[in-house]
Amino acid sequence: MSMIEDLRWRGLLADCTDLPGLTDRLNAGPVTLYCGFDPTGDSLHVGHLMGQLTLRRFQLAGHHPVALAGGATGMVGDPSGRSSERNLLTREQLEHNVTCIKAQLARLIDFEAKANPARLVDNAEWTAPVSLLDFLRDIGKHFSINVMLAKESVKSRMEGESGISYTEFSYQLLQANDFYYLRKTLDCELQIGGTDQWGNITAGTELIRKKLGATAWGWTFPLITKSDGTKFGKTADGAVWLDPGKTSPYRFYQFFVNTDDAMVPVYLRRFTMLPREEIEALEAEHAANPGARASHRALSRAVTTIVHGTDACEDAIRASSLLFGGDPTGVSHSALRDIAAEVPGATLARASVAGTGLNIVEVLASTGLCPSKGQARKDVEGGGIYVNNVRVADVKRDVGESDLLHGRYILLRKGKRNYLLVQAE
Repeated sequence: MSMIEDLRWRGLLADCTDLPGLTDRLNAGPVTLYCGFDPTGDSLHVGHLMGQLTLRRFQLAGHHPVALAGGATGMVGDPSGRSSERNLLTREQLEHNVTCIKAQLARLIDFEAKANPARLVDNAEWTAPVSLLDFLRDIGKHFSINVMLAKESVKSRMEGESGISYTEFSYQLLQANDFYYLRKTLDCELQIGGTDQWGNITAGTELIRKKLGATAWGWTFPLITKSDGTKFGKTADGAVWLDPGKTSPYRFYQFFVNTDDAMVPVYLRRFTMLPREEIEALEAEHAANPGARASHRALSRAVTTIVHGTDACEDAIRASSLLFGGDPTGVSHSALRDIAAEVPGATLARASVAGTGLNIVEVLASTGLCPSKGQARKDVEGGGIYVNNVRVADVKRDVGESDLLHGRYILLRKGKRNYLLVQAE
């Protein structure tokens, strides 16, 4: 299967400026392509994975990817897909954000490959030195206001209540200039992006044609939404970030493992590097028995490994298994902190669990997992009480320092699903 066929099968082709021409060009040999990421924050989020993974797919097929961090365009703000003006960032904020984003891009795209290493560029390098008059004379004269007003990203804002500022209106010229500059200096022939970038991308292909008399292509992939139509990558707690300090690997894994059943096949195709045969087998299994959630786990494992690495993924899986009776051995301190936000909690005085500790009946009653000592005794005798997912067989069992996970936590369970995470303080 050709690369174009694979991208079509994965649902990663929404539009292309000239698909037959691009197909012929890809068949003729490697191309250089780029995707831009504006540093509006100090971390990318899961919505940006489409661009990064598409660059990775091209790289694995032998092409030359360029990741662009928008140190210049980030100062203006892209109006695409927005109903209101972005807050303008200071130069210091942008420099910090660019540094953070560069590190995240390097985790998903191979900058060390021998044959076709990826390149990382910052459009501030070629935009900042240009004066306003030079930019208007050399770039602005090639753009028709009528055409710019017809672009969907501009038109929708013009029709809205807040309108659009000249600052954001000019964004299209800046992105077009990026494509022109990369075509001229790096022989970059293809720009990829989400469907909301179509107007900006085609502005670049036109600028290249006018100034260089050269061919360039634009390719867009569909923007992802949840099955209910809400924005992908958003939860009740906010965005799902790629920075593990903002969204831990455990929470990242949970985001994908909780994917709506209807969207699992879509996400498997678009967000994983799994081969077609494996995905189709998972899809068939999912259709036959979605309750088994094998495809959910395969999706979560694949994406978490890509973004955070194998070790962090395995830690997230171990942490997730804790709430289904898994062994707590090896679960990291940070993962236990995440679990503390998922289940009810209680505290015990550290002195009470010093040494051999406190009797299990006292622990169950004092933490509220059981309403009374009498009920606690009955629950233990009935085999329904667990400490760190190990059944308690004797009402005389004490809970002490040896039961503390990372010197602080004790996971209690009553029955199959009634968990309580106790912290010794």
